[in-house]
Amino acid sequence: MNKKLIIPWSERPAGDNSIMWRYAENPIIGRYHIPASNSIFNSAVVPFKDGFAGVFRCDNKAVQMNIFAGFSSDGIHWEINHEPIQMKAGNTDMIDSDYKYDPRVTFIEDRYWVTWCNGYHGPTIGIAYTFDFVSFYQCENAFLPFNRNGVLFPEKINGKYCMLSRPSDNGHTPFGDIYLSYSPDMKYWGEHRCVMKVADFKDSAWQCTKIGAGTVPIRTDEGWLMFYHGVINTCNGFRYSMGAALLDLRNPAKVLYRSQPYLLAPAAPYELAGDVPNVVFPCAALSDGEKIAVYYGAADTVVGLAFGYLDEIIDFLKNNSLLL
Repeated sequence: MNKKLIIPWSERPAGDNSIMWRYAENPIIGRYHIPASNSIFNSAVVPFKDGFAGVFRCDNKAVQMNIFAGFSSDGIHWEINHEPIQMKAGNTDMIDSDYKYDPRVTFIEDRYWVTWCNGYHGPTIGIAYTFDFVSFYQCENAFLPFNRNGVLFPEKINGKYCMLSRPSDNGHTPFGDIYLSYSPDMKYWGEHRCVMKVADFKDSAWQCTKIGAGTVPIRTDEGWLMFYHGVINTCNGFRYSMGAALLDLRNPAKVLYRSQPYLLAPAAPYELAGDVPNVVFPCAALSDGEKIAVYYGAADTVVGLAFGYLDEIIDFLKNNSLLL
């Protein structure tokens, strides 16, 4: 019998009616968590052995962007390596990159796959795999520049690997929709399909400028549950919030429900103030089948945790869905 996963958890505060709520001890990882870091945020976590492992975005004090491995017994208190991941050649010899940021991690079949925004003549989607979070093997980039927010599904769909992504440009893109691509071998990608586009301003303004896949989708009886970020361009710049969507299990390009109101938006001091103010950016979610813990970057500076009940989140989506 498989041991039930024990995820980080804190009950909803008394008098709080929110569908998702913040961990009272946020941020769980501060900007100076390792000696060289200027900020640690937009990072990914998975169950590993008797605890958890993660790949963390750490920008150093020269603001060079790179990814670092880390480990935790409880998913809250983390030991992060002081040196970035050094890649070995996987299915390619081309493993150089100008930067690495915003990783996601998922286990598929026999190994852990890491995706990130990889600097190769502009941002694209880098891919690597690891068995132990010590040795990492870099593969071919998934797409041409420019692309961000590459998120793999945790199992093959119709016999193929499946990835969500957000085509972009070379800067702070004032546009962006979520697409889906398939691969037979984690090297060649195609069958690109549009999944979700930005909402009309009048219908759901928090996600009217751009959207991007956030967490690795979670399989439920109702569909693939994915948390994503949405952006509005305000007079003070971009504001990033978190929503969720349910995608069809067999055809994840089909959106079943999508949140019209956001689930979490910048409100806490560590979300409102930082290197990039007003950001909630989900990158990982853990679930034991009843509860969910979401790891998110806050103000491009620190890592926070938010919690919710799976059934409540799905009911919220069904009752507050953007018309599709």
